[in-house]
Amino acid sequence: MTPIEALLRRQIEATGPVTLAEYMALCLSHPEHGYYTTRDPLGKAGDFTTAPEISQMFGELLGLVLAQAWVEQGSPNAFVLAELGPGSGQLMSDALRAASRAPGFADATQLWLVETSPVLRAEQAKRLPQPNWAATVDDLPEGPLFLVANEFFDALPIRQYHQQNDRWRETVVGIEEGKLAIGLKTLPEAMEDAPEGAIRERCPSGEAFAGAIAKRIADHGGAAIIVDYGYERPIPEGADTFQAVREHAYVDPLSHPGTADLTAHVHFDALASAAQNMGAATSQLIGQGDLLNRLGIGARAASLARSAPDQLDVIEAALKRLTHADEMGSLFKALAIYPVGAPSPPGFEDA
Repeated sequence: MTPIEALLRRQIEATGPVTLAEYMALCLSHPEHGYYTTRDPLGKAGDFTTAPEISQMFGELLGLVLAQAWVEQGSPNAFVLAELGPGSGQLMSDALRAASRAPGFADATQLWLVETSPVLRAEQAKRLPQPNWAATVDDLPEGPLFLVANEFFDALPIRQYHQQNDRWRETVVGIEEGKLAIGLKTLPEAMEDAPEGAIRERCPSGEAFAGAIAKRIADHGGAAIIVDYGYERPIPEGADTFQAVREHAYVDPLSHPGTADLTAHVHFDALASAAQNMGAATSQLIGQGDLLNRLGIGARAASLARSAPDQLDVIEAALKRLTHADEMGSLFKALAIYPVGAPSPPGFEDA
């Protein structure tokens, strides 16, 4: 039994089943035993691999997008360059290297990382020059904000609801026959009309993050790029996207509390609505593959191959994994947030 499971059992026995959001929050973010608090989950030695670990091209191209957006908004002489959930720091390292080619960009940058894990902060400090850390977007300094978030929103706690027998019921975690088990709790209030078997997933903290980012950008300028796996509008009827990954394989989300990554697909339309409600503009949603192709990843891959011909197979494999529809190209999507009246960030024009 993991320490998190022991804590959960005591809580459930004392006060009853917990919501899925409460379960995810405890497993992922407990200050002593949480998944992200206690480990670096990335790479072959971890549980999953993200785009920045696949190739430097991913971070470089996103860095160039932010640099061009900075130029198109008048090259402010002081701004916050931030990343949500920076992991190992690899994405920001690649992005900053590429973006710093824009004259004046590096000198104007105040580098901030929104990260709470002491383990990951230590990894980030190895790769990045004198970063500052914040626990939330609200802790960032005032001023123009240029931000990137890759596979951040999928790990935020969700609440999940099922339409069953003409009533909405919320997914909860309790104890059944001595084991942690998924159950349903009937809601006293009605929700939207939906057919029998429909499932709705909502991420209040994700919408709050999107709104906080958008408010900064609407007030001070900047741009944000959000990349993650997910969908634009409500998931198809009956789809349940709550999942767990451990050692690069899917596992039962209740089988390893605190030692497996828990995620759900991102509802991008909800993030866009939250951003628009704060006065910012948002792009149309675009697939990761389409975005990277628009930004010239093919040309960048060819350049890398010319510089390191012995790595041609590795570069081609990374290009395919990042862009092809049967890999990450379609499942992963990107959304941009920017000021009303400003140009869309490069790659997002009429997406």
